[in-house]
Amino acid sequence: MLEQTRRAGRIATLLATALVATAAQAIDGDAERGRVKANTCLGCHAIPSYSNAYPNYHVPKVGGQNEEYLISALLAYRNGLRAHETMHNNALSLSDQDIADIAAFFSKATR
Repeated sequence: MLEQTRRAGRIATLLATALVATAAQAIDGDAERGRVKANTCLGCHAIPSYSNAYPNYHVPKVGGQNEEYLISALLAYRNGLRAHETMHNNALSLSDQDIADIAAFFSKATR
């Protein structure tokens, strides 16, 4: 029973993320605006082989990542559908346009 509940929760989360991401993809992102807006993101995501001290985890480089994936991930963090307190707090203040712009910038950035 617990496994069925978890599975249903995961499916609901995936569906909600997909719906929100589809709506946000209709907004055209501007990579130049995104470069300015992503300044805070670069503090962690642009450092080669960066790992956070506590809790200890690897911070992924997002340069060159698929734009739709970045939009989906940021929306999921903002909406609490993806669990990571720092990312949730950072994404919480982003508008759909901010997310589209940041995704456009990172998708074109070199790794």
